[in-house]
Amino acid sequence: MALAIAVRVRFFARLRELAGNETESLQVQPGSSLEHVYDTLRGKHAGVPPRESVRAALNQEFADWSAEVANGDEEAVVTHTGAGAICTFSGIVRDSSRGQSVTHLDYEAYAEMAVPQMRKIGQEIKDRWPEARVAMAHRTGHLAIGEVSVVVAVSCPHRAEAFEACRWGIDRLKESVPIWKKEHATDGTFWIEGDTAKPGV
Repeated sequence: MALAIAVRVRFFARLRELAGNETESLQVQPGSSLEHVYDTLRGKHAGVPPRESVRAALNQEFADWSAEVANGDEEAVVTHTGAGAICTFSGIVRDSSRGQSVTHLDYEAYAEMAVPQMRKIGQEIKDRWPEARVAMAHRTGHLAIGEVSVVVAVSCPHRAEAFEACRWGIDRLKESVPIWKKEHATDGTFWIEGDTAKPGV
């Protein structure tokens, strides 16, 4: 029998309240799908709703329920029965900047401050758009070209509000969350601070 793999599940919005916690670790068999992981959770938490009212993400990207999980993967689930629209912004590592080819990026964060700041932004969105539900994540460390660096997802009853809240959320994240980007390009390495590139070591 194959050894079990570990999967970390994150809950947001109403699901967090129903599950009674923000994260949970599960042991599942290799080859398990997001559907299997979620059904396992429903077996542990009677109040968690069926998949039809939930959207899943795998490693900070929305995914089909049939997607296979691997050891160490992170699954996130969001639900909001009043949502008529879900707007998602995904920041992607591009292959060029300042007229130069980029090979990869390194992100560094002051995590102890960044996480509370992101929660604060989520609350600010709910204050501005009371029916909104928010999820956001920003990766750190080495990121290759084409990888997702940041995701902001907002659900609202109407699409106009979802678009506005999602754009406001990513703009606030870039403005106030202590995360720094180091760019590795053909002309050297640079810390990107706003619209300015400062040479790195």
